Amino acid sequence: MTKKERFENIIDYFKIHKPIAETELHYENPYQLMVAVILSAQCTDKRVNIITPGFFEQFPNPESLARVEVADIFELIKTCSYPNNKAKHLSGMAKLLISEFDGVVPEDIDELQKLPGVGRKTANVILSVVFNKPAMAVDTHVFRVSARLGLTTNSKTPFETEKQLVKHIPDELIPLAHHWLILHGRYTCLARKPKCSECGLTEWCKYFSKKK
Repeated sequence: MTKKERFENIIDYFKIHKPIAETELHYENPYQLMVAVILSAQCTDKRVNIITPGFFEQFPNPESLARVEVADIFELIKTCSYPNNKAKHLSGMAKLLISEFDGVVPEDIDELQKLPGVGRKTANVILSVVFNKPAMAVDTHVFRVSARLGLTTNSKTPFETEKQLVKHIPDELIPLAHHWLILHGRYTCLARKPKCSECGLTEWCKYFSKKK
């Protein structure tokens, strides 16, 4: 099976069995998604969704967030992982968003990465989810699932994985494919105990073929 055939078969499977796939983070605008994605680093979406309603009630926009002390932000997010660093990132993000971008979340990956707490993965999530751009955010799920399925080869970094994936996935499907891979990794292709018996992709999966 060629890599092109592997991609086509896996994409066709997801298009049939998961035609709708979207982020599980709750948000209403680009600012809220940016906050949620910053909070989600090494933290579950479920936990983030518990934190954000109260957070957005207190800080509904970057202007309100930029005015408060880091300690005030910490109090609202202290139940997530690494709250000290995230509080500093959120404060810095809001202030720079106001001073550099007039409070408007930019649509450019380089400009997004100027914001504290926003690395390439977070920037790609914003571009993909909010602006529907062909940006592939690579988290641990995407990295693992792509390698196991054989969509990537000898990838050592998230950026290498990103480059290999966007090379073979049509631009219009990249935002959707991002969620296909994340959700498959979150609920089926688990890190320690993948649920191969429940997976519909075993016919094309390199990991499964080695297990047999």
